[in-house]
Amino acid sequence: MKLVVATHNEGKLVEIRRILAADLGADADRIELVSAGSLNLPDPVETGVTFQENALLKARFVAKLTGLPALADDSGLIVDVMGNAPGILSARWAGRHGDDAANNALLLAQIADIPDGKRTARFRCAAALSVPGEDGETTDTVEIGEMPGRIIREPRGEHGFGYDPLFVPDDQPGELTSAELEPAAKNAISHRGKAIKAIVPAIEALLR
Repeated sequence: MKLVVATHNEGKLVEIRRILAADLGADADRIELVSAGSLNLPDPVETGVTFQENALLKARFVAKLTGLPALADDSGLIVDVMGNAPGILSARWAGRHGDDAANNALLLAQIADIPDGKRTARFRCAAALSVPGEDGETTDTVEIGEMPGRIIREPRGEHGFGYDPLFVPDDQPGELTSAELEPAAKNAISHRGKAIKAIVPAIEALLR
């Protein structure tokens, strides 16, 4: 079965492949994951005001363009002291989409005076699966995952992307950032891992 992941980020495709392999075992080999980027599909305009709305918008867009089941996610960082910002604007917080260094620098500057005990945050992910039907409409499933933690004062680590070097997850025995965790350890507790795991039963149903 071919499943299109609505992303132009090949790193995200690798991460989702690892999560599916861990959850589906041998059945994961029956799924051919391809990215929207590898198919030269355009990005839809993300007009949603929640992670759920944007994930569903992207999944439906790709499913209708390709006629194939599509998996999309929308995720971001929620900083409690900032009133849940940057939220859905996480990837373009500093003004230019995907400029991780600028986004991280701006966030650190904005909470520079906040004491360590008040720098609580969480990553949130919405995952959406859209399956096109013969009538042109899609059957949709949406799931949510969260990873609580806190923001440190300087970036650490070489893995991951986005705000990973600034974020220390709660659900681990040490003080590693998301960018210092090994991929398998991160996927076991990550917001994306939890959201994708929750949507696995809907993917399994397609295999049947």
